[in-house]
Amino acid sequence: MSNEVFITNVSKFLPNSPVSNDEMEEYLGMINHKPSKARRIVLRNNGIVNRHYALEKGGKITHSNAELAAAAVNLLFDDRFKKDEVQLLASGTASPDQVMPSQASMIHGLLDIPSIEIASFSGSCCASMQALKFCYMSVLSGNTTNAVCTGSEILSHWMLSKYFEKENENEGKLKENPLLAFEKEFLRWMLSDGAGAVLIENKPAGKLPLRIEWIDIRSYANIKETCMYAGADKGEHGELLGWCRFEPEDWLNKSIFSLKQDTRMLGEFIVKMGGQFLKEIIESRHFDIGTVDYFLPHLSSEFFREPILKELAELGINIAKEKWFTNLSTVGNVATVSFILMLEELIRTRELKAGQKILIQVPESARFTYAYALLTVC
Repeated sequence: MSNEVFITNVSKFLPNSPVSNDEMEEYLGMINHKPSKARRIVLRNNGIVNRHYALEKGGKITHSNAELAAAAVNLLFDDRFKKDEVQLLASGTASPDQVMPSQASMIHGLLDIPSIEIASFSGSCCASMQALKFCYMSVLSGNTTNAVCTGSEILSHWMLSKYFEKENENEGKLKENPLLAFEKEFLRWMLSDGAGAVLIENKPAGKLPLRIEWIDIRSYANIKETCMYAGADKGEHGELLGWCRFEPEDWLNKSIFSLKQDTRMLGEFIVKMGGQFLKEIIESRHFDIGTVDYFLPHLSSEFFREPILKELAELGINIAKEKWFTNLSTVGNVATVSFILMLEELIRTRELKAGQKILIQVPESARFTYAYALLTVC
């Protein structure tokens, strides 16, 4: 059994040219030919300036989710680590191209590599962290000597105006409950596309290997109801009802397959519970937060930066602002890909030194799951 596991390469693939705030509706479309009233409000709060879409203007699709992920994986291969050496592929996504086959199967089918072990993780922002932990445990246990983890999203495909127009034809319903319209439109201006891949090996290699010290993940679904969902709707008591509980005509009339966010629950719980989990990790692992050199928090919106700082400080967890590293404003919120994009850019743009520690935080609001990982530069 190996005692150490290392990240030896990180890659990213962002489709097409960056899309500015003013261009978004040229790609996603206007709902019933009307400019969005919510767009500027959401963008003002989230701090995103550019993002990438697997679309052309007018909404024409340019890439599938699996194609984005395969492109990122191919960027890991070089003279040192070749295609035929991969032993395990684990994927994470919130936006697969299909219900089945699994995401990892579809990515594997696009790669020119041998038959290998695969694993797929679905859900929301923590899916690729779950995939990363599966890879880490496989290499740590000696099951494999290497593994590739991917995170990939095509959330723009879910945000096209055509999927919202049928429900929005019922203006009376929306006037009675304007929050309904906002919660369904909110995520149109938050999310974007892209993919990343992480190579994990049982020995340090590459230009700047990172030793994985630990990865901790916790779900609070046992105490909180659903906050973000797709392919479903909530019942009168807050229970989640899957798409098969609705008639086919309701799939469009009620935008059942749109991605929805309960913004009130998000604001109330996402910061608080993430801070509490980190405090428990610090205590259980006897971890000195002062040793962290870089903090990579997955921020869904810049709106949460100050609340996170305040919450951590109140818990006695002080991570100085200058240690924070994010790239939300330039690449957008790419859900489960975001931590990989931050890590790739950190490695590429900072002069990291041996012994420095990197703490990654990934909150997931779907039903409140949180992930933290600690890495050491070798």
